[in-house]
Amino acid sequence: MSEEVTLRIEMPSPTGEQLKAARLKTGLSQVDAAALMGYPVQTGSRGGLQSRTWQALESTSDSRSMPGPVFAMFQLLTATHRDYALVEKDVPPG
Repeated sequence: MSEEVTLRIEMPSPTGEQLKAARLKTGLSQVDAAALMGYPVQTGSRGGLQSRTWQALESTSDSRSMPGPVFAMFQLLTATHRDYALVEKDVPPG
């Protein structure tokens, strides 16, 4: 009989400054980071693309913050998580 293993990963919500630093570390623009995580991207008033949601999440004056599990997934998808990495499963053909 196999023993059940529980994986516990700390997933605190980042501050706006922490989220911005994490994004800059990846080299992604706000638009690219927003698209990666499924946040809305729209055409701005000057014709370029923007993500008001991502802008708000990075803001130091906005009370909204990215949920911890979403931030952990961002770190996993961009290979910047301190402790873990996503790896592709070896799946047999067929």
